[in-house]
Amino acid sequence: MEELEERLSRPTGGVVDALRQSSGDVLVLGAGGKMGVTLSRMIRRGLDEAGSDARVVAASRFGNADAEHRLRSARVDTVHCDLLDPGAVAALPDAPNVIFMAGQKFGTMAAPATTWALNVVVPAIVAQRFSKARFVVFSTGNVYPLTPISRGGSREGDALGPVGEYAYSCVGRERVFEHFATRFGAPLAVVRLNYANDLRYGVLTDIALAVWRREPIQLAMGAVNVIWQGDANAWALQCLPRATEPPFVLNVTGATTLEVRSIAERFGELLGREPVLVGEEAPDALLSNAARAEALFGPPVVSTESLIEWTASWVKHGGELLGRPTHFGERGGSF
Repeated sequence: MEELEERLSRPTGGVVDALRQSSGDVLVLGAGGKMGVTLSRMIRRGLDEAGSDARVVAASRFGNADAEHRLRSARVDTVHCDLLDPGAVAALPDAPNVIFMAGQKFGTMAAPATTWALNVVVPAIVAQRFSKARFVVFSTGNVYPLTPISRGGSREGDALGPVGEYAYSCVGRERVFEHFATRFGAPLAVVRLNYANDLRYGVLTDIALAVWRREPIQLAMGAVNVIWQGDANAWALQCLPRATEPPFVLNVTGATTLEVRSIAERFGELLGREPVLVGEEAPDALLSNAARAEALFGPPVVSTESLIEWTASWVKHGGELLGRPTHFGERGGSF
């Protein structure tokens, strides 16, 4: 696993340059989640390459003790914090750069009030506490509506059209941060992420596992965008010096619209098993257009084909899994 996390946290030259331009400590809020550990490690490595002794502080409730251990081993400082507690947030160390990764998606149907609290109330607490900071806020492509597959995905300037309560709460998160950025004149970047893939989880891992286990793959959501988690982290960090008021908004995902059927068939070839495909593709899907990101940062370091091949090998050889399915086929916004 260390080899995987080393690769996921490897900073690009663009990340190092962005950290040079965004001087000072970096505070990562919600760092104990799927992406937070490798993103925090990437910041630490990027600052080292930039010759900076700035601190990287990772804040989380750290329900997973292993995540905190991995961060501390990588020379990232950690702080236990419940972001719904204003007093705990007030006690966090000051930092001129804040990466906001906290939120809830899965469990929304069972506890919608908690989802709104975490996705809307927490941003209000955090934005006021760090009123002078530069923010990069992780959002989601779920703020967009389903769009015709032939269109190539939603662009940053398109009207939002959230489907389901989770997606509405994510629009709320963006609007709350935008409100306080305007109020305080603070720079803000919003990263609308669509399906980062670590080999231990992600859309590709879900499909590969279904092929390997001979489980049915529903085709109604017939197309997706995916991006290597390391590239998603790198692009998000390169948004730090681009944060502005009004906010800089960026879709972060792969540039190619991938057909679920084609992905499953490719995994079938690599895994030597016939995929079990069910249903027919709808004409629309949850898709984002990443042309702006590629124009700014160039193509992802890891190609889609490489990521598919890595994922197939990982699944075939019994690599560690996080057990967090993406539910990418959900069309009604129920999570």
